[in-house]
Amino acid sequence: MILEYTLQQAVAQGLARLDAQMLMLFALEHSVHDRAWLAMHSGDLLTAQEVSRFQALVTRRLNQEPVAYITGEKEFFGLNLRVDVRVLDPRPDTEILVEWALQTITPAQAAQVVDLGTGSGAIALALKKHRPLAHVSAIDMSPESLDVARTNAQRLGLEVTFRHGHWLAGVNQRFDLMVANPPYIAAGDPHLSHLHHEPLHALVSGLDGLHDLRQIIEQASSRLSPGGWLLLEHGHDQAPAVCVLLQKAGFVQVQSRPDLAGIARCSGGQWPKLP
Repeated sequence: MILEYTLQQAVAQGLARLDAQMLMLFALEHSVHDRAWLAMHSGDLLTAQEVSRFQALVTRRLNQEPVAYITGEKEFFGLNLRVDVRVLDPRPDTEILVEWALQTITPAQAAQVVDLGTGSGAIALALKKHRPLAHVSAIDMSPESLDVARTNAQRLGLEVTFRHGHWLAGVNQRFDLMVANPPYIAAGDPHLSHLHHEPLHALVSGLDGLHDLRQIIEQASSRLSPGGWLLLEHGHDQAPAVCVLLQKAGFVQVQSRPDLAGIARCSGGQWPKLP
């Protein structure tokens, strides 16, 4: 079968063309980001083994398995991360949280930074990459997730301190910046049926989806330096509730930032500076 025709067949089955292209590249043992290669070889004749390998990958994707789990890698903020079923598939919208975080600390600042619920290490590693003088810590309650994050840090040559723990429990130091992409989906939310390949503990947060966000906000006030920032990713309709929680906890300059679709996806605030 011709390569381009095989791609078209996958798209006709309901696969996004970008997904089909990445899976084709993976099946042919090329970089999944090298779409220019596909364009140059669109008329190539595939072997029966290559077609079979590609179709098996398509079946997995049509069963809603993330492309990142199938290929074992995901690009995030310019970093090529290794990911698998032990961690969430990093989303492009989370890059908004990283961009905001980078605005709160300068390149010359040896800031104390912590990423809560680090998963694959995506946020912590992106911050360390772009703020090399910062002292970045990353905490996760899952030892399996920490194994993935440590592997990514070693591969990328980025020095991050990893800790096992639940949010800020047992952490005594103060930070200039806290970031978190915690679980924020309500138990019983119908969207969970589309996320069955990903770890449930990293998705669900109580009956209203705010349980972990409340915990983080409550704990953060005693572990932020004056003038420090707490930045949080949350659900598409949770910005008003998160902002109220931040304001009630004593944060100032409380605000939200939109995701790629223009939806308020991240909210945060600054701990008051000393008089």
